[in-house]
Amino acid sequence: MRTSSPFLALVLSVALLPGCTDHPLVSEPSADVENAAFGKTGPKNGGRIAFQSDRDGNTEIYVMNADGTDLVNLTNNPAADFEPSWSPNGKQIAFTSTRDGNAEIYVMNADGSGLINLTNNAAGDLSPAWSGNGNQIAFESSRDGNTEVYVMNADGTGLTNITNHPEGDFDPDWSGNGKLITFESFRDGTLKNYVINADGSGVTRLTFNSVFDGDPDFSSNSKEIAFFSTRDANREIYKMNVDASGMTRLTFTSSAEDEPAWSPNGKQIAFSTDRDGNREIYVMNSDGTSLTRLTFNPGVDTYPTWTK
Repeated sequence: MRTSSPFLALVLSVALLPGCTDHPLVSEPSADVENAAFGKTGPKNGGRIAFQSDRDGNTEIYVMNADGTDLVNLTNNPAADFEPSWSPNGKQIAFTSTRDGNAEIYVMNADGSGLINLTNNAAGDLSPAWSGNGNQIAFESSRDGNTEVYVMNADGTGLTNITNHPEGDFDPDWSGNGKLITFESFRDGTLKNYVINADGSGVTRLTFNSVFDGDPDFSSNSKEIAFFSTRDANREIYKMNVDASGMTRLTFTSSAEDEPAWSPNGKQIAFSTDRDGNREIYVMNSDGTSLTRLTFNPGVDTYPTWTK
């Protein structure tokens, strides 16, 4: 899961640690593979991918083109900055930071300027996700004793608790049409994916099995959700329709793959994997084909998020 609060004590070290499975290393993709995925002159989808990395000694927010070029460090602070989330217009990035002593939600301009602290809570606020119109941000918080999903205005006002369950609700993601919020929860015994109306009504469980399903992420058209599942013995990327039909497995490895993020046009999915011995960012077509590695660094690169 995406550094969610059940593991808040580990959030700084698993913001994040590389995976622990053993597997062969994968070589850098050939020019033919890169051209097939992105075209000879650049990525088909355009946009930028933000992610978190500890390559410079502590976890910071980086941004790159969708083909892995033009890498920029947006945060430069001795504290941990992680869990980036693009605003719908691509002009701002919300993220989590410990620069004030505990995990809080911040927002900055897409070039790293204009930093604003949106939350101030000793219990910890994490995992921000913008609404489709950019007016609100959903996030997880333990401010009321257990972790729940909250919604606030994009300036930090108007705080509303939209879930309430003793087992905790984590890692929200907002549909592009603004109607639904998906999240993960232990409320039925194991980690599963759920969806709720944006006003907090109508909670619906989406996945049913005895293993872990998490990291739910809406496609830009709000019709599909990508997520990870351990139903095949290790973490793999799956997708399903928003009504839980059409379940499709997209990755097939012995390594851990999670944190999926859809491209703006819904044709590709970025994700994090340890198939190279440490965590890196990859991208694939939304049917699982044309796999391409985007980051090449001995540090830990995780939590990709694509401009919508």
